[in-house]
Amino acid sequence: MRYQVPVGMPVWKMTMSENTLPAAAMAQPGPVVRPTAEIGTTFAILASLSVCHMLNDLNQSLVPALYPILKTSYNLDFAQIGMITLAFQLTASMLQPVVGMVTDRRPQPFSLPVATSCSLIGLLLLSVAHSYPAILVAAALVGIGSSVFHPEASRVARMASGGRYGLAQSLFQLGGATGSAIGPLLAAFIVLPRGQGSVAWFSLLAMLAMALLTYVGTWYNRHPAMAARRGRRAPPPVATSPVPRATVIMAMAVILILLFSKNVYTASLSSYYTFFLIEKFHVTVQSAQLHLFVFLGAVAVGTFAGGPIGDRFGRKPVIWFSILGAFPFALLLPYASLMWTGVLSVIIGLILASAFSAIIVYAQELMPGRVGMVAGMMFGFSFGLGGLGAAALGRIADVTGIEFVYHVCSFLPVIGLLTAFLPNIEERKR
Repeated sequence: MRYQVPVGMPVWKMTMSENTLPAAAMAQPGPVVRPTAEIGTTFAILASLSVCHMLNDLNQSLVPALYPILKTSYNLDFAQIGMITLAFQLTASMLQPVVGMVTDRRPQPFSLPVATSCSLIGLLLLSVAHSYPAILVAAALVGIGSSVFHPEASRVARMASGGRYGLAQSLFQLGGATGSAIGPLLAAFIVLPRGQGSVAWFSLLAMLAMALLTYVGTWYNRHPAMAARRGRRAPPPVATSPVPRATVIMAMAVILILLFSKNVYTASLSSYYTFFLIEKFHVTVQSAQLHLFVFLGAVAVGTFAGGPIGDRFGRKPVIWFSILGAFPFALLLPYASLMWTGVLSVIIGLILASAFSAIIVYAQELMPGRVGMVAGMMFGFSFGLGGLGAAALGRIADVTGIEFVYHVCSFLPVIGLLTAFLPNIEERKR
C-alpha cells in the first residue's frame, strides 16, 4: 500500500484525519528529516569549506615546496626527499578511512577545527626543525591534520549539496587544488628568499581556517540530519548499493588501481617537476616553482570541471576521459622542449585532475550510507599511493636520473583502460 502527501501540503500540517500516513508512523515522535535535495544547495557552507580546503592544502603544499631548501641545507638525496613525502602521505592516508568509519557512526561536527590545529602545530615545528628526524615528525603532524579534515569536510559538502553532489564535491576539491597551486608560488616569493623560518607566518592562515570551520561545525551540528540522529535511539538504516556486493568489491578494486595510476603520475610532477626542469633545462629554482604553480593551477581548473560534467553526463565517462585521455600527452612530455613541457603539463593537469571528484561521487553512490568511509578511503589511498610513489620514484631517480622517471611514468595513464570494468550504476539507479 502506498501513501502520498497531498501536493503543496507542508509536512508539519499533516494529521491522521487526512490519512496521508499510517497510524504507526504518526505515533512515533521525532524530527521530520527532508532529503538533502529538498533542503537546497547551501553555497555559504560550500564556499567556507572550499576556502578552508584551500588554506589547508596551501599549508600542506609548503612541505614539497621546501624540498629544494631542505635538500641543500641538510644535504639530502632524492630517497630522503621521498621519505619526507612518505611520512606526510602515510599519516594522512592510514587514518582517513578509520576517521571516516568512526564519523559515519558518530559524526563529530567540531572535529574540523581540531584537525586544523594539528596541522598548525606541524607547520610551527617545520619552521624551527633543524634535523632530518624533526622534519619527518613535522611532516607527519601535517598529515594527521589532513587525515581528520578531509573525510568529515567531504561529508559536510555532500550534506550542503542539495542533491548536486558532483558540483559540491568539485567546489570542495577546487579549494584544495587552488591551495596546492598557490603554495609553491608563495614559497617561491616568500619562503625561498627568507628561509625555512618564514613557514611560521603561514600559521595565521591555519588560524583563519579554524575560525571558519568553527562556523561550519555549528551549521553541521544544527543540520536536520544531526537532529534526526540525536532523536533516534536505534542506529540509522544503511542504504543498499544498486549492484551486488561482489560487483561493489570488484568496482572498488578497479577504482583503487585507477587512483594508483593517477596519483603516482601526479606525484612524479608535484614532487620532482622542479628538479626535472632544473636538471634538464637549467632553469632557476624560482622559475621551476613558477612552472609548478602553472601545472597545479591547471589541476585546480580540471578538478572543478570534473564534478559538474559528471552531474550532467555521468561519472564513468568522466573517469574514462580523465585518466586514459592524458596518455598521449604524458608520452610526449619527456621529449618536449621547455616551452612544450609547460604546455603539456597544463594539458595533463587539466585532464588528469577531472577524475577525482567523479571518482569520489561514483564510489559514494556505489556504497551509499558510507559517505565518510568512502571519502576517507579515496583521500587516504590518494595520499598514501602518492607518498609511496614519491618514495619509489625518488629511489629510481637516485639510481637512473630524474629524466628516466618521466619516461617510466608516461605509461601509467594507460591503466585507465580498466575503467571498462566499472558497472554503470547510474543506469541501474534510473
